[in-house]
Amino acid sequence: MNENELLLLGMLISQSQHGYQINEFIERELSHLTNMKKGSAYATLDRLCKEDYVSVRMEQEGNRPQRKVYSITVAGEAQFFKLLRENLSTTERMVFAGDVGLMLLDHLPYSEVAELLSQRLVQLRRKIAEHDAAPKHGHGLGVDLALEHLMLMQKAEAGWLEQTIARLQKLD
Repeated sequence: MNENELLLLGMLISQSQHGYQINEFIERELSHLTNMKKGSAYATLDRLCKEDYVSVRMEQEGNRPQRKVYSITVAGEAQFFKLLRENLSTTERMVFAGDVGLMLLDHLPYSEVAELLSQRLVQLRRKIAEHDAAPKHGHGLGVDLALEHLMLMQKAEAGWLEQTIARLQKLD
């Protein structure tokens, strides 16, 4: 399942957009929910065009350089709904990069591991505070639900880190 395809098709289902609009919206409004970078967005849009899920036309506005405007096709709409249903109905394999370090933590003193995880907890709490302070997006229930899910996962991670740090401190 390609979340980038789903996201881009979902953005185009409402209206045609040029690449800059798409990337600005992702960066400004969805950066907490996706890791998609500009290069990935353009590469995915190009692939979607080749697969006839998206069409592209050139547009000129005043003296500005021409720009590509992307539109979803009928086949793209069908693909969007297929990917959306698949995404909502299936679970994903949860893999956390930090778990590799956890598997190998026995190579360090537990007091050092506790300190390193404390640093991680401070960073996580900062992210949670940023998200708590952010205004509601107003882009529909879906964005709010995705942000609520992210916050719940981050708060669960913070609670787990607190318990793990306490556990490590007792071992040292």
